[in-house]
Amino acid sequence: MDFKFFNKKISGILSVVPSHCVNFLDEMDSYGFSEGKCLKLQKVMGFNQRRIVEGDECASDLCLFGLEYLLDKKLLNKDDIDALIFITQTPDHFIPPTSAILHGKLGLGPDVLCFDINHGCAGYLYGLLQAFMLLGQPTISKVILLNGDTLSRCSCPKDRNIYPLIGDAGTISVVENTDEDNDIFLNLKMDGSRSDWLIVPAGAFRAPSTEETREVRILPDGNKRSDEDFYMNGAGVFTFSQTDVPDAIKSLFQFADMGMDEIDYFMFHQPNRFMLEKLARKLDVPVEKMPANVVENYGNSSSASVPVNICHNISHLLSEKTMKICMSGFGVGLSWGGLIMDMGPLKFCELVEK
Repeated sequence: MDFKFFNKKISGILSVVPSHCVNFLDEMDSYGFSEGKCLKLQKVMGFNQRRIVEGDECASDLCLFGLEYLLDKKLLNKDDIDALIFITQTPDHFIPPTSAILHGKLGLGPDVLCFDINHGCAGYLYGLLQAFMLLGQPTISKVILLNGDTLSRCSCPKDRNIYPLIGDAGTISVVENTDEDNDIFLNLKMDGSRSDWLIVPAGAFRAPSTEETREVRILPDGNKRSDEDFYMNGAGVFTFSQTDVPDAIKSLFQFADMGMDEIDYFMFHQPNRFMLEKLARKLDVPVEKMPANVVENYGNSSSASVPVNICHNISHLLSEKTMKICMSGFGVGLSWGGLIMDMGPLKFCELVEK
């Protein structure tokens, strides 16, 4: 489905990553491969170091840290917040929504709209869609979009298909109305028939947690995990990223009546370096315009990976000038899509450690 918006902007982005850093070389013994095979995998996929939480730290803690950071530096005034959207697959609790918990901790007023959205790799686009639609209301002028996940807490450390990729992060994007004359083009697609390609099979109400679902065992794909750990159909997801995703991006540019050479940067979700470099070639986009270095520095942080990508790679540029950006998210659902908009100069664009 195609969407078009006017007079909306992202005015600031803050990404928060845990200070705890783990290195792929220190984890190799867990994956059941020879050292040579692990090193080859590291080179191809871009594995290096990742940031993951420790203990019972949640995505909300990362986002709260970021919000308090912005408030302390007077980059955000809580009295200006009209809505708080939290995109996460790893909430604090099944009930209540985590946005309500954050609302209470921040001491926000009763007229601040708060809700959670359960979404994954395309979640930044879904969050922006909601923010843009809310800003069409006369009572709403500033939306705080939070994207955060701690998927390391539901991934088996012995699963070489998933665990070397996973990173944790929380991000804050301030989205508001503007008098600037700009067009925003957005395309989103969904195929629920492939929803089991990226899934945590057990632990909720369809398959409640039991001793059996928590048992780590060797599975047909040769990896070790429990039914309460994150599973990915790696071959299927790779094919999806090289077929459905490029088609959607091309369709987006047709909808926008724009050429890809008009884009300054393609800030895409960060599954791994190999997949992104292949995708850049598929789209005939210069690799220097599509950064693929986030997994090797922070890991794949699901819906937070697009703003992490922006903060890590082009924060210095967005602080000074306006650029035309194409974003894309693709994965869990399966869902995918793209967005084209002008960004910058931003009030803030940085990455901090908690």
